[in-house]
Amino acid sequence: MATLDNDTLFGFISSGLIALGGFLGFVKRGSYASLIAGGGSGALLGYGVQLQRANPANVQLLVSVSALLSMVMGMRFIRGRKFMPAGLVTLLSLALTYRFGQRLL
Repeated sequence: MATLDNDTLFGFISSGLIALGGFLGFVKRGSYASLIAGGGSGALLGYGVQLQRANPANVQLLVSVSALLSMVMGMRFIRGRKFMPAGLVTLLSLALTYRFGQRLL
């Protein structure tokens, strides 16, 4: 089994948490929007992490999805002032954007 570097591990954990949040939103409230947005974003992030794992310079998908999530969920957090889920997703997305965005330079 190959070992995972810290960036890859952080990326997979973050994508999993975002996908899990979408699933829990569906279970708790019956929200298909949460399931599609959270599950889809988590899946795209996971795929992006896998792409950068194969080629560390290939972070465009990962940075794009995390930057979009940062903006959308950040606006939602500002409007609603609730940390869960918007604040947590914003923090995770900002961290992903910062960490992997450094590779674009």
